[in-house]
Amino acid sequence: MRIAMLSPIAWRTPPRHYGPWESVVSVLTEGLVERGHDVTLFATGDSLTSGTLRAVCPQGYEEDQTIVPKVWEALHITNLFDDADGFDVIHNHFDFLPLTYTGMTKTPVVTTIHGFSSAGILPVYEKYNERVAYVSISDSDRAPQLDYERTIYHGIDLAQFDFQSRPDDYLLFFGRIHPDKGAKEAIEIAKRSNKKLIMAGIIQDHSYFQRHIHAQIDNRRVIYKGSVGPVERNQLLGKAAALLHPINFEEPFGLSVVEAMACGTPVIAFRRGSMPEIIDDGRNGYLVKNVHEAVDQVPRISILSRSACRRTVEERFSVERMVDQYCDLYQQIVGKRS
Repeated sequence: MRIAMLSPIAWRTPPRHYGPWESVVSVLTEGLVERGHDVTLFATGDSLTSGTLRAVCPQGYEEDQTIVPKVWEALHITNLFDDADGFDVIHNHFDFLPLTYTGMTKTPVVTTIHGFSSAGILPVYEKYNERVAYVSISDSDRAPQLDYERTIYHGIDLAQFDFQSRPDDYLLFFGRIHPDKGAKEAIEIAKRSNKKLIMAGIIQDHSYFQRHIHAQIDNRRVIYKGSVGPVERNQLLGKAAALLHPINFEEPFGLSVVEAMACGTPVIAFRRGSMPEIIDDGRNGYLVKNVHEAVDQVPRISILSRSACRRTVEERFSVERMVDQYCDLYQQIVGKRS
């Protein structure tokens, strides 16, 4: 099957450090190529793939501030749709804007909705509801006014995450430094639990970082590592006693939660968004309502089986399972149009 894979261009595919959408696109693309599919990846020029790379934007606009996002997004999308009829299926991971180009082709388009930045973008999805096949990344992240082909959970490459049966005695916050992700709450949980906290992730909200995070970093009890690459990510996740995930929004999925469990590390998360779909409370982590409940669960981390955490990912969140489900969907969609 000839598949056009449309990745975002905020970051390289795969990302050097941060870039969850690009990360999913990369593992899916490589998995499809391994299955023998002819995949053309539309991404930044510095992207890496065993498929065919087509690019107009030299690198991610988050990594090169001279790149004007809207200009290069338009060029990036048209780079695919100018030749859309040469593919059996187009898989869009680039949010709502490519939907407005779908009238240029009869090639079926699958769109994975990686989350809604706001309700304000829904009119575009509604307009193309009958033209495009939508995939949700969790059951919790579905808009009632849209029709979905199915939910397909993200998968990760387990080879990138080493299982660690004996962790160190620290808690980990791994994610964007932003109010949504609960960085401030993670510090509070660690301090009230008398545990060392290591933090890693890009600073997405600089004023929030200055107001609530910066003064707490003492490089002894609260350590900030910045944005880390795959090797250090693997080490930090694997050696943590637990990942703290005190989110303040309805998170569509949460790759770091699955990545932590792949290393054997349980997760303490606020019960919001997709967390009840990913975490089996009392088996691979704990679902809590607030900081107080999270603190209560920290002493109970050690009773959780790290092997059970790993098995959760092997059984439910592997890249092989994700590729299987998308291959089945492509066949279904293409079959409808033939």
